[in-house]
Amino acid sequence: MVLIAVAGGTGLAGRAVVAHAVAAGHQVRSLSRYLPALEKRVAGAEYIAADFRAGTGVRPGLAGVDVLIETLDARSGAALRALPIMSVAVLDAAAKAGIFRCVLLTIINAGECATGYYQAQAARALSYKKSGMPTTVVEAAQFHNLVAGIFSAGAKVGIIPAFRGISFQSLSTPDLAEVLVTQALRDGAEKHLVFAGGPDAQSMQQMAQVWKSVTASKSVVTPLPLPGSLGVFLRAGKNLLPDLAAGSVGSGGGEHALGSVGFGEWLASRATA
Repeated sequence: MVLIAVAGGTGLAGRAVVAHAVAAGHQVRSLSRYLPALEKRVAGAEYIAADFRAGTGVRPGLAGVDVLIETLDARSGAALRALPIMSVAVLDAAAKAGIFRCVLLTIINAGECATGYYQAQAARALSYKKSGMPTTVVEAAQFHNLVAGIFSAGAKVGIIPAFRGISFQSLSTPDLAEVLVTQALRDGAEKHLVFAGGPDAQSMQQMAQVWKSVTASKSVVTPLPLPGSLGVFLRAGKNLLPDLAAGSVGSGGGEHALGSVGFGEWLASRATA
């Protein structure tokens, strides 16, 4: 039986990975700086406190591990600046532990956006691509949760923001988890690049209307501009799965992995849960 370690196993994506891997019958070990409360743990998974930046708990956390999936994340400040260093530490520790393959979750075309968060993600991906061990980089589109969160935040002040000229190919975290676990279990020592997204791309205007309908919100769908480098990045469609056949990916070849649950279906399932 394969033992899968999930670095960052208590975050949004990491917890989904842990749940999927356990359901698939694998041994799973969640690694995080702090242990979650018992009610927030996935039944059947092992939880170990491990800090890759400080090095504490890493050796026992990786003992006996076959493959590792990194879903560590940080949004701002010192934690964000340290994120690329953390990924280097993860790879170094994995190599010393004799782990067969490491899989990284990052963002599609992150290097083409000038914001600090995206640049940190790009630096992590570069470390994986240059690593001497077998690795897979999964460049993912935004989560359904993120897009719905934008609509929900705006609705609190009476508007549902629909940024002009922007589309998303968002996916559910369970769909992403399946991609990450599948990649972790690949045979061979080759490196892989995989682009993961939802089943279809929709304009933010369309998604806002769907969100308004499903949630029965009284707020008004409002077209708005999105300034800055992030706006430029999104309007250029850089957050969507690249057309591999057209050779539009500057970093070379890769594979597509499409989720099965679209934004509307995901919203509806949450509304009836």
